[in-house]
Amino acid sequence: MAVTDEAIEKVKAMITSGALRAGDRLPREADLAADLGLSRSSLREAVRALSLVNILDVRQGDGTYVTSLQPNLLLEALSFIVDFHRDGTVLEFLRVRRILEPAAVAMASERITDTECKELRALLDGLGPDPDVDDLVANDVEFHRRINACSGNTVLCSLLETLSGPTTRARIWRGLTQAGTKERTLAEHRAILEALASHQPEVARSWATVHIAGVEQWLASVP
Repeated sequence: MAVTDEAIEKVKAMITSGALRAGDRLPREADLAADLGLSRSSLREAVRALSLVNILDVRQGDGTYVTSLQPNLLLEALSFIVDFHRDGTVLEFLRVRRILEPAAVAMASERITDTECKELRALLDGLGPDPDVDDLVANDVEFHRRINACSGNTVLCSLLETLSGPTTRARIWRGLTQAGTKERTLAEHRAILEALASHQPEVARSWATVHIAGVEQWLASVP
């Protein structure tokens, strides 16, 4: 293991063991390096690396702190990386989304309120029968975001928020090129919503799988 990698693992171990908690300030560099059996330069590189992925927060003139470790903060770094992937990997993101999102939809069906269902219905009704593709996709993103939030699982919700971005262009492309996409998307959204409103987790899970798999299968077939 490289010296910097070893340093990163030792600092991470302090956090996962509870020796350092969210919001804690790290000991002075010299003291921490001595305690961990590291050189100050390797510790400095580890701190720099962990700050890039939002685990540590380096405050100039104040010290280095463990961040809040909230899922949305930690996943910002993943989102930054995801933004640089080219279209060839979009299919992989869709496959991961197809695995995770139906679980979130099933969880949401057990927790969603009548008010939240009413708001989702108003969101879909606001589109009209023949929306522009851009409007349809924006509505689609918001529809899924609200449902995922209803799952009550902040880690899952943050992961899905991160995965949504790279697939947006694929959804627009599909809407522009595949006949019947608008009608199919609207119908599937209605089916998901009805399953949510009637609190049927397995039906909701099935419709969510069909919905996401449709985009995945289409993209896989594009030359």
